[in-house]
Amino acid sequence: MVSMGVLALQGAVREHLDCLHSLPGITGVPIKKAADLDRIDGLILPGGESTAIGKLLLECQLGLPLIEKIQAGLPVWGTCAGMILLAKNIIGQTHCHLGLMDIIVRRNAYGSQLDSFTTSACIPEVSSAPIPLVFIRAPYVEQVGPDVKVLATVADKFVAVEQAHMLATAFHPELTSNLEFHKYFVSKVRKQKLTFS
Repeated sequence: MVSMGVLALQGAVREHLDCLHSLPGITGVPIKKAADLDRIDGLILPGGESTAIGKLLLECQLGLPLIEKIQAGLPVWGTCAGMILLAKNIIGQTHCHLGLMDIIVRRNAYGSQLDSFTTSACIPEVSSAPIPLVFIRAPYVEQVGPDVKVLATVADKFVAVEQAHMLATAFHPELTSNLEFHKYFVSKVRKQKLTFS
C-alpha cells in the first residue's frame, strides 16, 4: 500500500483525495500538521490560493518540516498554487514559499478567473493519449534551471515540469476524470520508495 498525502490547509484537497482513492493500492491522507508527514510516501500540494496556503504553512509551523522532508527525498507534486509554492522565484515577489524547485513562475499568468480555460495536450511521459488540461487563474513557468525537465507546453508556455522527485503542473488534473497524471506521480513515488527501502 502506498500512502499519498494531500496538503489540507486550503484548496482542491477533496478532489485530489478522490482521485487517489480511485487508484488501486493507494491511500489518500490529508496533511494538516508536521507529524502527518511521517505517515506518507508522497505529497500533493493542491491548487488554491498560494498566498493563503503560504501563510497557513507558517501558522501551522509546517513550512520548515515540509522543506526538510522534500529535501530528504519525499516526492512532491504541486498543482497550480502548488507550483507557485515549490518555485524558487516568483515574478513580482521578493520572497518565495518553499523555494525548492529551480523554476521562475508568473502568478495568475492567464488572467482572472473569467479567463480560465480548458484544452488538451499530448504528454508522452505521462500518457499515450491527449490529456485534458484545466487552467484556473493559472501560473506558468517562464524559466527553468538546468536540472528541470519540461513535460508540457501550451502556447509556448511551460505548464508541466519536473526536477528529480518534484513535479509541478500549472493545470488541475484533479478537476477532470482523467487519472493519468495521478498515476504518473504515483509511479514516481513507488520508484522513490524502492530507492529508500
